[in-house]
Amino acid sequence: MTTVLICDDHRMIREGLRRSVQALPGVDRVDTAETGEEVLARWPSERQDLVLMDVSLPGIGGLETTRRLVREHPEAHVVMLAGVGAGDRDAVAMAISGGARGYLQKNVSREELCAAVATALAEQALGDAPRQRGAENADVPALTERELQVLHGMAQGRSNAEIGRELYLSEDTIKTHARRLFRKMSVNDRAQAVASGFRWGLVR
Repeated sequence: MTTVLICDDHRMIREGLRRSVQALPGVDRVDTAETGEEVLARWPSERQDLVLMDVSLPGIGGLETTRRLVREHPEAHVVMLAGVGAGDRDAVAMAISGGARGYLQKNVSREELCAAVATALAEQALGDAPRQRGAENADVPALTERELQVLHGMAQGRSNAEIGRELYLSEDTIKTHARRLFRKMSVNDRAQAVASGFRWGLVR
């Protein structure tokens, strides 16, 4: 039985994410919470397989909630939910340093959301993914300047088309660079690439 806990203080966002995640094959139950305090109170007894945590929460906030939850329960699997602002990106970097496993933009497409959730759950089912465990200590991959520019665009929440316009390249060319950097970083999607980029200091 796979369970997911979504924590966001905005009801419409929370419910929209709940519906999308609930539709994912293999997910049996999706719970929701409004505050970090609620997550810390409930998770020890409910122990959801995955927590989707809003970075910008009232009260103690998503960053501190993640730190406390992972410190007290290292097995907790947390993925951050972030907006496109610089403040959220900085908080995500700190959250990943504090134990979060990755992050998603709140305006992520349903397909990307489902892929990221499925990946996170698969990693946990495999004992926290040996490849992923070693990623933080692996040598930083050698990305080209163009690949770094594409990764920075992803970290800022831009689409392939938007990155292409900024770099004066076609969307297909951006997709090619993205596939190459995914391969070099040993990741499967944008969320993993950006999370690894934060860990390695490639994006800030």
